[in-house]
Amino acid sequence: MFSFRKRLDLPSASEALPGRASPISTAERHFVNGRPLMPPYPDGMEKALFGLGCFWGAERKFWQMGDGIWITAAGYAAGITPNPTYEEVCTGLTGQNEVVLVVFDPKAVTYEALLKTFWESHDPTQGMRQGNDVGTQYRSGIYVFGEAQRRAAEASRAAYAEALSAKGYGPITTEILEAGPFYFAEDYHQQYLAKNPNGYCGLGGTGVSCPVGVGVAAE
Repeated sequence: MFSFRKRLDLPSASEALPGRASPISTAERHFVNGRPLMPPYPDGMEKALFGLGCFWGAERKFWQMGDGIWITAAGYAAGITPNPTYEEVCTGLTGQNEVVLVVFDPKAVTYEALLKTFWESHDPTQGMRQGNDVGTQYRSGIYVFGEAQRRAAEASRAAYAEALSAKGYGPITTEILEAGPFYFAEDYHQQYLAKNPNGYCGLGGTGVSCPVGVGVAAE
């Protein structure tokens, strides 16, 4: 979304921008459903965190799942610089990825269903880019909360790798890491494509179906 030259390697701690101690300003409520964007969230809700390219289009993929999604939020994660701004992330000197936080009701939608949406909404074989968006902030990543999410994520990656290989795609470059701090992006990034229906979306899936479960969790 910015046109200057992007670095394709993650910065070291000594290279990273210092950031700031306090969070940057963001929206108070979700533009689509009106719910509070910030925690605390209702009892029983779980969190998921994904990076799959520009977070404008990525966030829309998850709020469009409808029932079971409490809120979605655009933000930054998996890097070094605390509380970064968008402009800082775009320099490639924060290590942060553009990500989507999904707060969901596991009784209404499974984590596996979220994984299916994740895999099918982008090309996870492209390394430090997604389509025409180039840079470390566009890398593919699943950031897990707990061992159950890690096992599900790794199993889905293995299954999708086979499906992609059968269609001639190269190896998956998606990183699967423990979720660290999540930093909410600026107000104007939140639910951007609901506010700007004709806005930019650089996401493009492979057209290959992901063979993971999409059932609803039992009561």
